[in-house]
Amino acid sequence: MASYLQIENLTKSIGDRMLFADVTLGIFEGDKIGIVAQNGAGKSTFLNILAGNEDYDSGNVVFRNDLRVGYLAQEPKFNPDETVLQFATPQRRDPEDFTGPDLARQMLFQFGLTDMDRPMSQLSGGQIKRAAIVKVLLSEPDFLILDEPTNHLDISMIEWLENYLTRKRTTLLMVTHDRYFLDKVCDKIIEIDREQVFVYEGNYDYYLRKRQERLDNMGAELARVKNLLRTELDWMRRQPQARGSKAKYRIDNFHQLEQKSRVNLREDKVNLAVSSSYIGSKIFEAHNVSKAFGDTVILKDWSYVFARYEKVGIVGGNGAGKSTFIKLLLDILKPDSGHFDIGQTVRFGYYSQEGMTGFDESKKVIDAVRDIAETVRIDDRTTLTASQFLNHFLFTPATQQKYIHKLSGGERRRLYLATVLMRSPNFLILDEPTNDLDIVTLTILEDYLRNFQGCVIVISHDRFFLDRIADHLFVFRGQGDIRDFPGNYSEYRHCVEEEEKEKKRLEAASSSTGVTAASASATSKPRTEKKPRLSFKEKKEKEELETILPRLEEEKKKLEADMSSGNMSPEEIVEAGRKMQCLMERIDESELRLLELMEIES
Repeated sequence: MASYLQIENLTKSIGDRMLFADVTLGIFEGDKIGIVAQNGAGKSTFLNILAGNEDYDSGNVVFRNDLRVGYLAQEPKFNPDETVLQFATPQRRDPEDFTGPDLARQMLFQFGLTDMDRPMSQLSGGQIKRAAIVKVLLSEPDFLILDEPTNHLDISMIEWLENYLTRKRTTLLMVTHDRYFLDKVCDKIIEIDREQVFVYEGNYDYYLRKRQERLDNMGAELARVKNLLRTELDWMRRQPQARGSKAKYRIDNFHQLEQKSRVNLREDKVNLAVSSSYIGSKIFEAHNVSKAFGDTVILKDWSYVFARYEKVGIVGGNGAGKSTFIKLLLDILKPDSGHFDIGQTVRFGYYSQEGMTGFDESKKVIDAVRDIAETVRIDDRTTLTASQFLNHFLFTPATQQKYIHKLSGGERRRLYLATVLMRSPNFLILDEPTNDLDIVTLTILEDYLRNFQGCVIVISHDRFFLDRIADHLFVFRGQGDIRDFPGNYSEYRHCVEEEEKEKKRLEAASSSTGVTAASASATSKPRTEKKPRLSFKEKKEKEELETILPRLEEEKKKLEADMSSGNMSPEEIVEAGRKMQCLMERIDESELRLLELMEIES
């Protein structure tokens, strides 16, 4: 294979912080490589260095001569006066071969950019990123470098790009948090970890297995070194005359072991251990809600009763109305007709794209959090100061003193997530929460949401995230057509593919036999499906109740024991009595609802 890029002893630091040191690796024709690392480890910096947009401390970066390199930056640069079509159309050396605009129009349409005469200055950040993707793909480079290409794309666009990059022979190096995208497109993973670079010859799934093996081996080696160090330390502590005749190499070996033992295998991870507040049985009900903007219909006579502990994913193309639906629910926008009826105990926590810009840039991180609350309740027994709470989100005391305008994209995301969760919401609404979060943080957020004792609505283009979180989906098909699909995204996608196959089969049969698809369908034997006695939502509600009731009973027994121990002050007894009353009401309510569901099921 031809060598496209050779990197030798590449070292980069920012201030007194080392990002990576003495990196040596080669990239060859046909490689499709994904870069993974925690936020702040230097992924984008690494790409910027390769693209020639950032200096480095030492080392060599050598591309093959005459190699055409295409680079997609996180924040693409553009001429604000250019139209979308002018920006996206590649410039050819030979004007006679200039057929770019027609190609560009087709691909711009694929990425949802239909107003191609619009100036670039009037586009949103997401539209600019999509136009930049079109531009870099149409330039047909030999070597493609992409920084977060899936951000701001809806799922259909991601799947199109995924298939495009899989088919093309273009050599690829990219940073993305989309795990399905990594798994399908990449055949090699580069990890930046603890200032070093590790190469894994396989897709993302292979990387996960081999990474764990590497960490296990490092842990075993570290344990061996520390055991040996204890022996050598005992020898070193003896009286000088007892070791005066010993070989100097043993003293040198001790210092080498001491250095090796300082390796830190602990991984900094976000801690989302924040309890939700109690949520009652009534969540929200939508009654014939309609909303339109001119000819664009968002909702049309939509009705729905949301159940306790329901977790819903929302999918659909850009402009289908996903974010507008959320704003209607939160009363940020008013419906044209109909209404939402929200339960009294519901406490919303809203994580939105707009919310990222709501910080006062001139404030320090700690001051922005203290403006919301000086202390944060984690559970009935634990309360943290604002500073302690920020530590859970990987903001060290030094980082807490940074001004918000100096935070990276990932740091801003974590700070915003902290400000949403510190209010103890019981109904989380997350609009594209996965952008700029590293894979480790995404996994922790997924685990938190799966165990969240409340309701969740998630708008996301991250298919892996949706598969782990959502019990069912609201599929926005445009013009007010919303389908409730009982399953996760992969199951939904499989059903869509099967429907498309069946449609093609019927069309083929129709064209070959002269029988119309409709008549062929009518003469086929109808399938008889037994309708379940409980709806999907009711089944999930029953499962949740069967899980939560034993926990509530255990909590009740513990509270009774505490109240009868004689160790409580009068004030504590009053507070415990209030909690007991709320607990009894919740148990009675849950038992009654469970009996109702069991009766329907029988």
